[in-house]
Amino acid sequence: MPRISNSFRALIAAALIGTAAACGASEPAAPAQSASGAPAAAPVDVMVVHRTSIESTRELPGRARAFREAEIRPQVTGLIKSRLFTEGELVSQGQALYQIDTSEYAAAVNSAKAAVQGAEATAEAARQTAGRFERLAEINAVSRENLDQAVATQKQAEADVAIQKAALQRTNIDLSRTRVTSPIEGQIGRSTVTPGALVTENQAAPLAMVQQLDPIYLDLTAGSSKILGWKRDIAAGRIQSSDGQSVSVSIKLEDGSTYSEPGRLEFSEVNVDESAGSVILRAVVPNPDGFILPGMYVNASFSAGTYDNVFLVPQGAVARTVKGDPTAMVVGKDGTAEMRNLTIVEAHGNDWIVSDGLEDGDKLIIGGLQKVRPGAPVMSVQPQTASAEPDSAATHVVKQ
Repeated sequence: MPRISNSFRALIAAALIGTAAACGASEPAAPAQSASGAPAAAPVDVMVVHRTSIESTRELPGRARAFREAEIRPQVTGLIKSRLFTEGELVSQGQALYQIDTSEYAAAVNSAKAAVQGAEATAEAARQTAGRFERLAEINAVSRENLDQAVATQKQAEADVAIQKAALQRTNIDLSRTRVTSPIEGQIGRSTVTPGALVTENQAAPLAMVQQLDPIYLDLTAGSSKILGWKRDIAAGRIQSSDGQSVSVSIKLEDGSTYSEPGRLEFSEVNVDESAGSVILRAVVPNPDGFILPGMYVNASFSAGTYDNVFLVPQGAVARTVKGDPTAMVVGKDGTAEMRNLTIVEAHGNDWIVSDGLEDGDKLIIGGLQKVRPGAPVMSVQPQTASAEPDSAATHVVKQ
């Protein structure tokens, strides 16, 4: 067996020592600590919060409704002779829309006129007879009974004249109703009949619909619980209401665009819909160009008052416990992270309106929350304004 020289053994030992040193260098370093051995402070972004007054805004869905609408129905029976309007045009009050054949009604008017003339002739003869009997009764030429009968016949004839005149007036009304007019000013829709169609008096199906679209109603739907909470907030003073002033309404259309004309809140339903548990709030909106059409879906927002002495907190800076309670992290006076339980009133855009849980001047942690635990030291950077972007990781669930 060959012998290993001392120089070769020394070379192998040097190689083993170098390998061990390399392996030791690859091990992870111990966590960085301060000179006193405490964990280093984690850098976080903060925002100084202050008490403020925030306008309470309500956003409600709704449907557009015509300000006025009239279903055009015939009031006499007959054939449609002509249509006197263009579908979709603006019509004025009293404008003629349809002409019904007048021949039958004109004949009825002539007959009623003749009946009036006959009744008037009979009444005149009765008056003359009664006059003669009255003179003869003065000289006892006729009995008192015959005079009374003549006077009664005169009064009956005069009453018949009044009846015939009323019948003539009715036939004139029917004749005028052969010209179907619009009871309101507005935009008329499509016609359901054409010339030559037979229509009947007060039929169920309308001939056309006239709608006044300027201004236009918006019927907004709000849950009864929301209305109740709103009233309680006003009664408790959490919302300072602006009673006696017109409430302005901003309209957002179906495509997400904002309507140029602001409206005003005008009416609140006094009953709750039992099937849906909702209340209707009605707004009136100018619609000079007819841009909003009846049945169109809209979203309306309006001010319900003002919250005083509240904080505006970015939603990303608020976490939830496993029970769903809202919390936030602030920098305590000793430089450590402190968790606060919040009372959230409602959302305001991308922020929360917070009534309790914070103090004026608190440094709210809005960035670096994934590295922070309650009681851990933190190092805040230059305080940010309310427009600072909160850390998206702040939406995690905090366990207590």
